Amino acid sequence: MPTSRRGFLVGAAVAGLGAEALAACTEPSAPPERSGAASSDPGGAPAPSSPTPSPTPTAKATPVDHSDLVHGPRTTAAVALTFHGAGDPRLTRQVLAEARSAGAHLTVLAVGSWLDANPSLAKAILDGGHELGNHTWAHLPMRRLSASKARSEVQRGADVLHRLTGSRGRWFRPSGTPSSTPTIRAAALAAGYERCLAYDVDPRDYQDPGSDVVVSRLEKTVRAGSIVSLHLGHAGTVAALPRVFELLHRKELRAVTVSGLVGA
Repeated sequence: MPTSRRGFLVGAAVAGLGAEALAACTEPSAPPERSGAASSDPGGAPAPSSPTPSPTPTAKATPVDHSDLVHGPRTTAAVALTFHGAGDPRLTRQVLAEARSAGAHLTVLAVGSWLDANPSLAKAILDGGHELGNHTWAHLPMRRLSASKARSEVQRGADVLHRLTGSRGRWFRPSGTPSSTPTIRAAALAAGYERCLAYDVDPRDYQDPGSDVVVSRLEKTVRAGSIVSLHLGHAGTVAALPRVFELLHRKELRAVTVSGLVGA
């Protein structure tokens, strides 16, 4: 996003401007073209005057949505499995292998310091057809951070993604909270993320309840359009994945990336 637009968006968020204010930034319409031609006979009757053109209707810009993305469309037979990216790299590669066997595509929200220490994982994730996003630099509790610290956490995460992959990724998920705050959203906008990524299904695998519990919790809650919160670095999550994919297959749901779930 160009710097000037990013700055405008941040200013709008901080000042509490609504979507209508953003939608007012439209280019002026071109004047309407005239139809027909003036008379070529100089002695003839004057050409009839052209009717006064009607005002061109002003096109309505689509309001920009900066709310958290919690789930995708309920009408699509797909879900997005999202992983908080941190932990033992060997477990991450096992997750990628399970996804490859199932023909599934995942979204990994990487902690920047973790990805910086394991740069080969960025290529492994993208080469598998998965999506890579930002989960802050150091995974601090973002609700407790000052505005400047929150902005630094998001930007440093974006910087390492861009350095390793050429892109900051489409999605940002705050750390330490299932939903964003105005301060977090302003920090995300400043780094180029229009929406924060939340979720509607959380089997709490980070508590290491065992693979049976992870699968059972998912079976009770996942449905079309769900965005599921999972975590790399947990052996129980890896052990649960084959049955998670079987569960989705029985429910006739495909595992796709978040961008694949919601479209461009």
